[in-house]
Amino acid sequence: MDKKQPKQTGRLQAPDDTLVEGRNAVMELLRAGRAVDKLFVAEGAHGRVGEVTALARERGVPVTVCDRRKLDAMSRAGNHQGVIAQAAAHTYASLDELFAAAQAHGEPPLFVVCDGIEDPHNLGAILRSAEAAGAHGVIIPKRRAVGLTGVVARASAGAIEHILVHKAGNLAATLAELKARGVWLFGAEADGDVGLYEADFARPAAIVIGSEGRGLSRLTREACDFLLRIPMRGQVNSLNASNAAAVLLYEAVRRRTDNLKEMEPNA
Repeated sequence: MDKKQPKQTGRLQAPDDTLVEGRNAVMELLRAGRAVDKLFVAEGAHGRVGEVTALARERGVPVTVCDRRKLDAMSRAGNHQGVIAQAAAHTYASLDELFAAAQAHGEPPLFVVCDGIEDPHNLGAILRSAEAAGAHGVIIPKRRAVGLTGVVARASAGAIEHILVHKAGNLAATLAELKARGVWLFGAEADGDVGLYEADFARPAAIVIGSEGRGLSRLTREACDFLLRIPMRGQVNSLNASNAAAVLLYEAVRRRTDNLKEMEPNA
């Protein structure tokens, strides 16, 4: 092995093609109305950057002020002018569209709610599992979570093109709306009081997955109708977010399939 070979760094990873750099480019992106997940602004940036920031906030885009060196590391062109936007890799859907998808299939709604998933590979894997299991949509929060980035799109292995994703401006309010519309919330928690195989997923259901490090937030936990624990028979005591989502989704598929069989005339 050549010891002089340069060490691999994050800068050498595949670039995220949803990053838009520079004052004019970002301003036009915002004016065009394209979905933008986040705006990164360098500390002390002035001039037209202020106009860009004002428009972003007017559009409801989260703005993160950070050290210029972070933007330097993110930049592909090397001329970000103190501002980089993270555009969405795919169009977001409304909550009504998720319910319409369930109705179109003649099925009770089955959603996945991500409460603060920050790892794009985890979110991509969740999208892939949700699409494969036939879920009618995935709900993510606007703040303190990853959006539909290019990395998420690649990690989903194409599922992003086939699963509806709703971005909730206020996750607590969205959970309340789901409950008002007859959806039961099943939160995944290591210390849940309901066993996975006891959950009635045949009803309209939303599987709620917490963040990688913190799990469910307090407000989300309190909103859930059931807190489910996944049986752990090995030495480790938890699964990562995407694995937990897959386990719960396919238990929901099993429960719904069995329910349909029981409803058949000659069952």
